[in-house]
Amino acid sequence: MSEQLELKEILKEVRRIEILTSNLVNNVFAGEYESAFKGRGMDFDEVREYQPGDDIRMIDWNVTARAGQMYVKKFVEERELTVMLLVDASSSLNFGTAQRTKSTIATYICALLAFSAIKNNDKVGLVIFTNRIECSIPPKKGRKHVLALIRDLLYFQPQNRRTDLNCALEYLSRAIKRRSVVFLISDFHTQGYESALRIASKRHDLIAVNIIDERELEFPDVGLIELEDAETGARIIVDTHRADIQKRFAEIARQQQTEQRELFRETEINAINIVLRRGASEGGRRKAEGGRRKAEGGRRKAEGGRRKAEGGKWKVEGGIKIYSKPLMDFFHERARRK
Repeated sequence: MSEQLELKEILKEVRRIEILTSNLVNNVFAGEYESAFKGRGMDFDEVREYQPGDDIRMIDWNVTARAGQMYVKKFVEERELTVMLLVDASSSLNFGTAQRTKSTIATYICALLAFSAIKNNDKVGLVIFTNRIECSIPPKKGRKHVLALIRDLLYFQPQNRRTDLNCALEYLSRAIKRRSVVFLISDFHTQGYESALRIASKRHDLIAVNIIDERELEFPDVGLIELEDAETGARIIVDTHRADIQKRFAEIARQQQTEQRELFRETEINAINIVLRRGASEGGRRKAEGGRRKAEGGRRKAEGGRRKAEGGKWKVEGGIKIYSKPLMDFFHERARRK
């Protein structure tokens, strides 16, 4: 009986995501997907003389120079594209101080892309990874297939906690021989994947989707808190009230974002940054919480209440706040100095 109820809940959540994304797929996103990837599924056929009205971007300048008159490239469109979703399932994506965690947003992004793919009669496949390949589903067409992908993204339990982009990109190169449109969805809290990224970008049309929580860009003043690295389990206590800590953390976060943008630019990879921020409703909640604290009185109670309100979804069992790479890098840096 419990298994049947659990299955109903899973199907209900999958259906909810389908409804949420359907408007974007059919209206807001309609035409954008097709136009964005037009030409990515084209094979070169021949060259012919330029005719008025031809797209000047299709001019073959090498042939034009040899022949002394303009020629354009002619392509034939493949019957379908293959879209691959490479999704990071490491523990750092369970972090989120806005209304949703990064992993939930990753699922919504995948749903939007997958439904857009099948609407255009393209195949879509899925690879879930941590520091190993956790799950791989070959590309297929159809609504049932996409719903199964979403179900797996929602309820799959990875066996590992850490991130290894090398593992995912090398697997992609081995498993998917045909040139595909690949969305690499991660928070990119790892290092040493540059070479694998370059190789994959030459074989496939690679788009990096970087999911960032606003608290990974700047750290709030929430007093003394204990932090845990989501992937390694390392813990540290820090006084976030100190201005020098907040300043240095913001500097490290900006530096990491800059280095990442440079890498994507060097490898000619299109990148999308999705920053999760708190909405107006969250701000209203904090304001109300502030009024409650004032009524309670007492500096220590107020400070504790403020930390609770500001912490939001950072709080997990045991009162530990989970944060990710920028913060832990910063505090490890301070520990080395001591």
